[in-house]
Amino acid sequence: MPKMKSVKGAVKRFKVKKSGKIKRGTAYRSHILTKVDGQHHRQMNSPKYVDGVDAKNIKEMIC
Repeated sequence: MPKMKSVKGAVKRFKVKKSGKIKRGTAYRSHILTKVDGQHHRQMNSPKYVDGVDAKNIKEMIC
């Protein structure tokens, strides 16, 4: 039986940390950020993690 291939789009978007949590990016950070409130801009800069409900599916895609 052939090996399972990982989903390359998921590999580029998610990273598994040592604790087992999956780190993800934040939406709406690419351009036209002059309109964004400073507080919101700083919040988008902080690390975000995937909910536990979705973590199992994403781990299967990555590994």
